[in-house]
Amino acid sequence: MTAVSSVPTTTTTSANISNALNNSEVASDFTTFLQLLTTQLKNQDPLSPMDTNQFTQQLVQFAQVEQQMKSNDALTALVSLQQTAQATAALSYVGSTVVVDGSTTQLSSGSATWSLTSSKPANATITIKDSTGQTVYSGTTAVAAGAQNFVWNGHGNDGRLWPDGTYTLTATAVDATGQSIAISTQIQAVVDSVDLTQNPPVLSINGQNYTMDKIKRIVKSAS
Repeated sequence: MTAVSSVPTTTTTSANISNALNNSEVASDFTTFLQLLTTQLKNQDPLSPMDTNQFTQQLVQFAQVEQQMKSNDALTALVSLQQTAQATAALSYVGSTVVVDGSTTQLSSGSATWSLTSSKPANATITIKDSTGQTVYSGTTAVAAGAQNFVWNGHGNDGRLWPDGTYTLTATAVDATGQSIAISTQIQAVVDSVDLTQNPPVLSINGQNYTMDKIKRIVKSAS
């Protein structure tokens, strides 16, 4: 007498697998699949065995999904570690004096410093404006090739001492032949705080926000 399996065949497809919501669901489906497969193999007609190609394909699909989810878990863990490392590094900057690209800095006790970088010797025109956009100082200065500091003593063209606050410098330059030369500006200031809710973390410097990749160098505090 021919034995007939009383267990219905499984219809699990790759679409079902791709819709798995989490590891536990995939594990549960995989366990159910193996149980069905084992039961069917036990109860199949030995004279007319079932085609195992479909089972093999489904088994491979389950294994691929399981490996992909393990890879996703590993990537998530790596991202978490990287974010933790970034937060730790950002916190270490608080209170440090750093140099970043920028043109806005603080005038404090009659002194504000910018770093100017030129590709060649040139004659630069310096313009400094206050937080309202009013020009408080304009003048010319010679710049050498490379980086050098420009220190403003807080006195405007009218001779009066401007109050402490935020000031922005712009610089244009020409070389000995009258050709325009690009001048980049950097500021040196203390990192006031770090916003760890941002990704990547954001440093507050002179009231402006900067990511850590904007830091050019760290300046050692005078002892």
